[in-house]
Amino acid sequence: MSGKGNIVYPYIPNSVPDVRRAMLDELGFESEEDIYKEIPDRLRFKGEMKLPAPIHSEARLQRHVEKILAKNENVKDNISFLGGGTWNHYVPALCDTIGGRDEILTSYVGEAFTDHGKFQILFESTSMLGDLTGFEACNTPTYDWPNAVAITSRMAARTTGRKEILVSENIGPERKVINENYCKPDLKIVEVKYDFENRCLDLADLKSKVSDNTALIYFESPSYLGFLETQGAEIVEIAHAKGALVAVGVDPTSLGILEAPGDYGADYAVGELQPLGVHMQCGGGLGGFIATKDEEKFVAEYPSLLFGVLPTVKEGEYGFGQVAFERTSYGSREKGKDFIGTCAALHGMIAAVYLALMGPGGMKDLGSTIMQRMAYAKAELAKVPGVKLYDGYNFKEFVVNFDDFGKSVAEVNKALLKKKIFGGIDLTKSFPELGNSALYCVTEMLSKEDIDDLVVALNEMC
Repeated sequence: MSGKGNIVYPYIPNSVPDVRRAMLDELGFESEEDIYKEIPDRLRFKGEMKLPAPIHSEARLQRHVEKILAKNENVKDNISFLGGGTWNHYVPALCDTIGGRDEILTSYVGEAFTDHGKFQILFESTSMLGDLTGFEACNTPTYDWPNAVAITSRMAARTTGRKEILVSENIGPERKVINENYCKPDLKIVEVKYDFENRCLDLADLKSKVSDNTALIYFESPSYLGFLETQGAEIVEIAHAKGALVAVGVDPTSLGILEAPGDYGADYAVGELQPLGVHMQCGGGLGGFIATKDEEKFVAEYPSLLFGVLPTVKEGEYGFGQVAFERTSYGSREKGKDFIGTCAALHGMIAAVYLALMGPGGMKDLGSTIMQRMAYAKAELAKVPGVKLYDGYNFKEFVVNFDDFGKSVAEVNKALLKKKIFGGIDLTKSFPELGNSALYCVTEMLSKEDIDDLVVALNEMC
C-alpha cells in the first residue's frame, strides 16, 4: 500500500498514483504517513509485516484462494454430527435462486435503494416468524442469535426500568458471553442454576434470585444442549408475579411440532435464521430474530427495523413500509433506542422463501423427521460399550458422555475424522460438569446409514 514502484492495485482504485496524489493534496498531506501522525510513536509498529506479495491477476488470485479453501473439510464430503448454533440443514434450490437475484443479493440492512419488493419480502418473513413463535411483531434480522439475546435484554430493561437479567446457566456459551458484554456496564447478569439431573431449570434457584429489580428471565427450549424446557409456563408465572419479562430462545425448526413461546405466555422469542434456507459459512450465514406481542411497550423498544402494511400518499391505497422509523438510530441518530449495527436482511428474505415453500405442513414434517432420526441415533449410540447419554426430552441435539469409553472427546473426534465423520462439539471446557462429553446433532440431512456408520466407527475404537 505504500505505492513503491507506482504499483496500481486492481482492487483498490485509489492506488492509482495520480488519484492518490490528488487526495493527499486535498488533505494537505505530503504522504500517507501524515494520516497516522496523531498515533503516538510508542504505539507504532516499526517492523515490516510478513505479508505475501500481492497477486495482480484475478485468475491467479482465484486459483490461489481456491487452493487454500481446498484444505477445508466440509459437510458435503463428510458425515456431520456438528451443531451448536450452525446446523447442516437442506437448502432448497429456490432459496439460492431467489436469494441470488441481483436486486436482492445484499446482506446489508435490506434498505430499498432499488426496492424490487424487498419491503414486502421482509414483511412476509417477519409475519411467518410471528406465526411460528406465537407473536404478532417481529424485526428484520439482527447480526445473529447472540446479538438478538443481547438486544432483547436491553429492550426488557428499558420496558421495565430494571437493571437485572437472569439467564439459565445452560445457554449457548457464545450467547452467554455476548449478552454479558453487550449489557455492560449498567445491566447485571445473574445465572440461574440448571438441574442437569432432571434436565430442566432449577425453579427453587430461580425463585430465590428473581426480584423487583429483575427485568428479564432468559432460557432456551431447546437449549444449547438440546434439552426441552418442560416448565415454560411455570417460569413465565414466576417471572410475571415479580413484574419481570420472559424471553425464550428457540430453534425455528422445532416450532412445527413444539408449542410456541407466545402460547405459554412468554413476552419475547429469539432465535437463529440460519436453519431456514441459509447455507453454513465460515463465521457467516447467521441472522437473529426477535418476536414480541404487538403492544406499544414492546414495539416501542425495538432498535431494529420493523415492516408493516401502511397507508400510501394516495388515499385508500396501502403498501409495505417501515413502522415507527423514528425509534431507530437511523431516524433519531443518538436519540434512537439503541444502535442497530450490521444486519443480515438477506438472510431474512431467504427465510421468507424457505418458510413459504415449506408451509405449516412442511415445518411439521421437518420437526418430526428430525425427532425420529435423533431417537434412532440415541438408541444406537446407547448400545456402544462405554458410551452413555444424558437422556431426556431433546430436539436435534443431545449430550454423549465418554467417561467410560477410554478416550477423550478430542481423541474420539480425531479418530472419527479419519473415517470422514465430524464428531460432536467438545463440551469439556464449556460444560465441565458434564464430564468427558460431546454435543451431537442430528438433522434431516443424516440418513440411517450415516448414523450406523458413526456407531460402527465408535465400536471399532472400543
